[in-house]
Amino acid sequence: MSIIKEFKAFAIKGNVVDLAVGVIIGTAFGKIVSSLVGDVVMPPIGYLIGGVNFSDLAFTLPALLEGQSPVLVAYGKFLQTLIDFTIISFVIFMVIKVINRLKKKEEEEPAAPPAPSNEELLLTEIRDLLKQQQQK
Repeated sequence: MSIIKEFKAFAIKGNVVDLAVGVIIGTAFGKIVSSLVGDVVMPPIGYLIGGVNFSDLAFTLPALLEGQSPVLVAYGKFLQTLIDFTIISFVIFMVIKVINRLKKKEEEEPAAPPAPSNEELLLTEIRDLLKQQQQK
């Protein structure tokens, strides 16, 4: 099998396409949650603790040598990212929990017996006709 055919078979598989869709939706979802946390959740928390903006929290390490600039350690951005991650993880957990619950309900519902195929129907008719001929 040539490389191109092998790659085409790989790229068209459902799992690869599903993964790509998941990554794209996940990226968009991450932006939504980041906005929720940064623009809706964190401002009231900052207000309650004295007007602190978490993104602005940082401290500066002095330069060790002359001519070097001081180093800014922006731990507030890290806290913001940590809160984003926690909220995203919780929301994904809840979505998976709902999906699992729905799957469980589907599994619990008894499946209707499959309808007989055309072949089975024809064989049943033949059997019934043979029985009728034997009874005459």
